[in-house]
Amino acid sequence: MASEFDKLKEEIMADMRKTYSEAVIDHAMKPRNVGSIPDADGFASITGPCGDTMAMWLRVKDNRLQQVTFWTDGCSTTIAAGSMLTEMAREKAISEILRITPQEVLDALGGLPEESRHCALLAVITLREAVKNYLTCQREPWRRAEGGL
Repeated sequence: MASEFDKLKEEIMADMRKTYSEAVIDHAMKPRNVGSIPDADGFASITGPCGDTMAMWLRVKDNRLQQVTFWTDGCSTTIAAGSMLTEMAREKAISEILRITPQEVLDALGGLPEESRHCALLAVITLREAVKNYLTCQREPWRRAEGGL
């Protein structure tokens, strides 16, 4: 029975490789930085036009992103985009993070089919909103005390 399972697994992987790069498959099957950060410095949750929701949590020290995590209820390409973006953003300065584009995420993933390209946009928008939340909490710390996160 194990050999039948292995054969089926290989067939599925071969089909996936026809559409997706190794990077997409890797990040979709073994996503990095999944979960939340207690008492995060920044947070955002965005629902894209496709209905997928992505949330991101940030930990910032000395204006550099020390930790970033994400969660999504989306498809495998949304998972891959969130995972790749969190890897790309970690340890960057806030100003650098705000310059990351959806195309850079797509390039790092080795591309996505046209119908899935919006997943990179959702990830980037979510990260930018989490950074905006962080910056707002820095200027107005009372928002955090009031449950602004």
